[in-house]
Amino acid sequence: MRKLLSLLLTAVTAAVAATILLVFLAPEILEQASEQPQIKQALQPAPAPRASGPFSYADAVARAAPSVVNIYTTKITTELQTLRFRDPVLQRLFGQMLPEQARKHRETSLGSGVIVSKDGYLLTNHHVIKGADEIKVVLSNGHSVAVSVVGSDADSDLAVLKIKDDVSLSPIPIGHSGEPRVGDVALAIDNPFGVGQTVTMGIISATGRSHLGINTFENFIQTDAAINPGNSGGALVNARGELIGINTAIFSKSGGSMGIGFAIPFDLAEGIMRQLIETGQVVRGWLGIQGQDVTEKLAKAFGLHGTEGVLVTGVMEDGPASKAGLRPGDMITRIDGKPIRNSHELMQLIANVSPGSELEVSGWRGSNLFKFKAISGKRPASQ
Repeated sequence: MRKLLSLLLTAVTAAVAATILLVFLAPEILEQASEQPQIKQALQPAPAPRASGPFSYADAVARAAPSVVNIYTTKITTELQTLRFRDPVLQRLFGQMLPEQARKHRETSLGSGVIVSKDGYLLTNHHVIKGADEIKVVLSNGHSVAVSVVGSDADSDLAVLKIKDDVSLSPIPIGHSGEPRVGDVALAIDNPFGVGQTVTMGIISATGRSHLGINTFENFIQTDAAINPGNSGGALVNARGELIGINTAIFSKSGGSMGIGFAIPFDLAEGIMRQLIETGQVVRGWLGIQGQDVTEKLAKAFGLHGTEGVLVTGVMEDGPASKAGLRPGDMITRIDGKPIRNSHELMQLIANVSPGSELEVSGWRGSNLFKFKAISGKRPASQ
């Protein structure tokens, strides 16, 4: 047993001695033995914070809301009623001898409007005040003011009113910082259902909406900000509280908001407003033609050259187009060298030209190209 312990002690002593010699004579051997593969995770830079909107739009609302007014209209209708006997026999005998009695009905409706100048001019929709015998405007502070109708345009569904009372007004800031973009925040400020001034929020869903059958001239901003009955004529503003549109219509199967609302861009409304203030009416160019968009089937049936253009379906006798030589069946492809893709573009382009201006109308008549000079007339007012 003592011999075994002696051998173990000798082995341990030899190992310690060998280790000491390695430390002093060849330390790199120990360093290589101690090295272990290490996995280091590359440090990734923190992602930049994404641009985000404010937590509140209270400042934007504070800038715009004082300029939005409530509009209450009353329309008085007279109805003639014949007095009737309750007894059927007496009714047959003497019914034609009874006098007629006039009864008056008061129909009330509501809408909104936007103050756009310190002079008291405010914008609203034509359909808000159409046929009204009485118009009452209530400011955001609750004060009622008297107004007069400056002018109204059914084709664009815009109207201008003038506040006659001498009161302090807050015109709305106008958004001239660039075209509204799809995805921009939009706030609708109006008077839905007569409950009082209300603010709803959404985004701009689309721009340049047309062919909706709402107005004769359409170039709507579409938004999902809730627009309800009573919102017509109210303000659509951006996140800075600047006016970008006049709320006009909704697409709805229930009568309430379904997330598809339409507003007239202020850039369009501004031109209409200036004409109404200056002359009381809107003057547009006119050629006296009816046109139809060209489909592939229609182009094939009529032997037309493609679908780009407008097929003339009607020409008013002695109108500007008739005098220039246009006929039904012609296909208009260009006005003053500008390509025409559909009937909306054609009507809009002609309307933007002042009456008396010369227009170069070109296109196809069968397989032959034509080019006529037409003198624009004045577009008749819509009934």
